[in-house]
Amino acid sequence: MEEDRELEELRKKRLMELMAARAREEERERAEAERQELLRRLLTPEARQRLANLKLARPELGALLEQQVIALAQAGRLPVPVTDDLLKRLLYSLHERRREPRIIRR
Repeated sequence: MEEDRELEELRKKRLMELMAARAREEERERAEAERQELLRRLLTPEARQRLANLKLARPELGALLEQQVIALAQAGRLPVPVTDDLLKRLLYSLHERRREPRIIRR
């Protein structure tokens, strides 16, 4: 009896953990879908293609550029739609800020 009750409690606990994990996953998927829809509205097709290529080659830089585009657009500091040329300029400014210092030895 005691073992059955403990087993049932473990099953309930595991079910609750699975349900919570599924809820978190659904929330993450929903947020990603919203972000993709926002980017679809903000970027021209050429800019979207450039961003997709960048995310394939350098995922961390692509994600950073995505975040910057969304933040600037929400602040009203970007013209809509964002063209490929403007996206290149944003990418260049991001890349310049992320440059690592060069060490010169004498």
